[in-house]
Amino acid sequence: MNAIAPVSLAAEIAAYATANGPITIGLAGTGQMGTDIVVQLSLMPSVRLGAISEVRPDLAVKALSMAGRDPSQIKHADSASAIDHAIETGQVAITDDYRALCGSGRIDVVIDATGNPNVGTLIALEAMRQGKHVVMLNVEADITIGRFLKAEARRHGVVFTGAAGDEPAATLEIIGFAQSLGLDIVAAGKGKNNALNFNAMPEDYEEEARNRNMAARMLVEFVDGSKTMIEMVAVANATGLVPDVPGMHGPRATREELAGVLCTKEDGGILSKAGVVDYSIGKGVAPGVFCVVKPRHPRILERMIDLKVGPGPCFTIFRPYHLTSMEVPLSAIRAVMRGRPDMEPLDAPVAECTALAKRDLMEGETLGKIGERDYRGFAMTWAGARKANALPIGLAEQATVLTSIKAGEQLTYENCRPDVSLSVTQIRQRQDQLDSVFIV
Repeated sequence: MNAIAPVSLAAEIAAYATANGPITIGLAGTGQMGTDIVVQLSLMPSVRLGAISEVRPDLAVKALSMAGRDPSQIKHADSASAIDHAIETGQVAITDDYRALCGSGRIDVVIDATGNPNVGTLIALEAMRQGKHVVMLNVEADITIGRFLKAEARRHGVVFTGAAGDEPAATLEIIGFAQSLGLDIVAAGKGKNNALNFNAMPEDYEEEARNRNMAARMLVEFVDGSKTMIEMVAVANATGLVPDVPGMHGPRATREELAGVLCTKEDGGILSKAGVVDYSIGKGVAPGVFCVVKPRHPRILERMIDLKVGPGPCFTIFRPYHLTSMEVPLSAIRAVMRGRPDMEPLDAPVAECTALAKRDLMEGETLGKIGERDYRGFAMTWAGARKANALPIGLAEQATVLTSIKAGEQLTYENCRPDVSLSVTQIRQRQDQLDSVFIV
């Protein structure tokens, strides 16, 4: 069988590697997504995994073994110089110190796959200080202080970007495609992958989580809608699209029905206005992402109907898949080669993912992580969240409950105190002070 010549991005990567050597990636975190990335990188030409930062080194070893690495190819390192030496000798370094990873001169770009807002903040800031591009698979950190991190990246002359393959960046791809054709954007979003249960608790999903090789907390973050809210807020903050209503609509619209449901009431849908983010729990939408568009000219309307895109007046541009962690390395590669992000927040605030209590919370309690028993995500406009003094979900972990909160009630700065010892909290406080200029 003849070899197939590399084309498009693959050809660009090959040419870059020929001129500069392979792109070397540092990875923080080897949970479900991080392990996928370790395996994926082992299959990609002209790119290599240089080092992993993981507080549980056994997980990193397990991921590398899964990717086919022999123990002799794995080196435990406690300094940046030790990591450099490991990379230079063809090994992959493992460290429990993210600062050593970020300080390695051989690392070109760092992918944060930790999923923890505060840890992701620390890693991103250190990587930027050390002149490294940052790929933020950690959407939780991105929606909390993404604009600050974007400004820091600019200050240090590096790229800060969201991750390809995750639904936000995949949605942006088709939004950009539609915009380039001059189509009006009515709505954009995703199909929800897991059955929606706002009241999901980890103890009820232990068996399913084991069968899917993931932590119950992570599974519940998807099931209770938190991840969907977080991801759609990320899309909003990168585009200017907004939640039409608090919590979004989340209709049971099938793939065929999307354009007739997630459109304005004037066009027969449920939206009060065009230009929104939302999601669907209808059949055939997940695991895809969509953009509902409306042509500006009758000729284009006629042609789209003729091409069987739909009956109009609105149409769905649809990508039926997102490859999550499999695509993430592409953002790292493009950051190095092109010096541009795949996705970044706008300079002005747009939306906020706040938190609702999942159970009655008592005064004095310390809140757990996203996906546990205490709270779930709830998407709002930034102005609406500010007016409600709502607590961003990225600051909820380790927050202290100040007054009793009933299940379903909003977490606010009046009834919760975020942990001010965390860097993410301190940075968000500064960001909020600067955001006062956007209050009308």
